[in-house]
Amino acid sequence: MTQTPDPPLADAGTVASATALLTELAAGCRGAPDDVARVRALLADRWGDAVLDAAADRALLDAVDPLWSRGWTPRDVVEVLRRRLGAGVVPLLGDVLAADARRRPAGWSLPGVDAGVWWDAGRPLVTQWRTVRGLTGAEALGWVVHLVGEALRLPPLPAVAGGAEAADDTGADPRVLARVRGLLAKAESTSFPEEAEALSAKAQELMARHALERVAVDPTPGTGASTASTRRLWLDAPYTSAKSSLVHQVAVANRCRAVSLAALDLVTVIGWPTDLDTVELLVTSLLVQAGRAMAAAGSRSSRAGSRTRSFRHAFLLSYATRIGERLREAGAAAEQEAVAAAGDALLPVLAARGEVVERTTTQLFPRITTKRFSVGNAAGWDAGREAADAASLRVGRDALE
Repeated sequence: MTQTPDPPLADAGTVASATALLTELAAGCRGAPDDVARVRALLADRWGDAVLDAAADRALLDAVDPLWSRGWTPRDVVEVLRRRLGAGVVPLLGDVLAADARRRPAGWSLPGVDAGVWWDAGRPLVTQWRTVRGLTGAEALGWVVHLVGEALRLPPLPAVAGGAEAADDTGADPRVLARVRGLLAKAESTSFPEEAEALSAKAQELMARHALERVAVDPTPGTGASTASTRRLWLDAPYTSAKSSLVHQVAVANRCRAVSLAALDLVTVIGWPTDLDTVELLVTSLLVQAGRAMAAAGSRSSRAGSRTRSFRHAFLLSYATRIGERLREAGAAAEQEAVAAAGDALLPVLAARGEVVERTTTQLFPRITTKRFSVGNAAGWDAGREAADAASLRVGRDALE
């Protein structure tokens, strides 16, 4: 049995020249098929696959290398490039991040990223990646051009707060989180809006009570912290601006602040870890429920235009507004119960934490502007409020307790 020998290693100087040109062309390529084909042709006219694969490796690593000092995390990079380039880029990007991690200190990790070194580190990653996936050199180079170009165009992000001087809180009790996830899973699976909203309200009440109980038992952690913690939530198209409104409503109901970066479909939530756990869990579930409720409203509605974009945008904004009201009611009830049990000493602690959250928000985002949404579809607004107002908190609480 004969084996095809590996191509000879490319000359370092040649690879450096190919890397520089690939990077320059990718930075100016906006991703249109004709533009990518032109870039591939320019590179292929000068070098063969052996040089271009090695250059692709270096260009990919050079593109992600500065992102960490510009406020990005590996998970954020995967999230934004998946949204911009599609799920097909994730395997290659994961490999690139794993290759980059090999150059980092021992403590460097890739939380939230499914990646690992599977290839022979002595040969170009791109060569082995395209072989495993059955791609030609031109096809693989197209993926590289897309990825390098988008990575180079990513803007800087505010550094994630949560270091040694941040809020001294380790997050919610896993047992409570398990109960909340169970409630939300039932809310997502039921076909009855009233039951879904009652279950979601109960989840909010349970998490709010848990967070306040932790403060009451040991109010000291966090009271002297200089910064709060942050959590980044990525939203999927379409209607990301309306979905961001839902994130803001859930954040406010849980003593957090939320700041949207619309160009990236990203919302940064600032608060204490236990409260951030609540926000992330509820937002994830409520987006699922909102999508189902919107689809159901459109299918059964006799209103004209119930499937239009304006209807759905208005529906989601109205749904978010009413859900925010309901969650704040649940949170206020839990806070009232906690104050009655722990005494008025709880209120100054909550006020101090609120000041830290506000200060951290200002430090991270010194030029915040308020965005006002306009609603051009009254039918969508009414349908959204009806969907969010189908059940009362008291009904859900009594039924579950």
